[in-house]
Amino acid sequence: MSLIVPIDHHPTFTPKHGVPAPDRLIAGNPEFSTWAMDESRNGQVKTGVWQATPGLTRSIKGETLEFCHLIEGLVEITAETGESWTFKAGDSFVMKPGFVGTWKTIETVKKVYVVVY
Repeated sequence: MSLIVPIDHHPTFTPKHGVPAPDRLIAGNPEFSTWAMDESRNGQVKTGVWQATPGLTRSIKGETLEFCHLIEGLVEITAETGESWTFKAGDSFVMKPGFVGTWKTIETVKKVYVVVY
C-alpha cells in the first residue's frame, strides 16, 4: 500500500452516479458523479473527485468535515443563518461539522474532496 495517492482531476474510470435524496432536493434536476480514489482510517477519511450538474440542494454536514477544491464550475453556498459564499474553479474551502444550508450549483462543478467522518 502506497502512502502517496495521486488525485487525477480527470479520471478515466467509471464514476458512481447519483441524484440528491428527495428530502435534500430544492430545485432543478442535479445529477452527481463520484470518482472515489482513496479511503483510509477504516473509512473515516475519503478522497476523490465529485461532479454535479446545476441545481439547488440542502447541505447538512452533521459531524462530517469536508475540504473542497473546485476544478471546474461555479457554486453558491448559503448557511441557514443567511451568510453566503460564491466559489469558482481554483477556489478551496472547508465545510465544518454542523454546517446546515444550501448548495447551489450554478455551472456544472467538479471538485476534489477530502471528507473526514
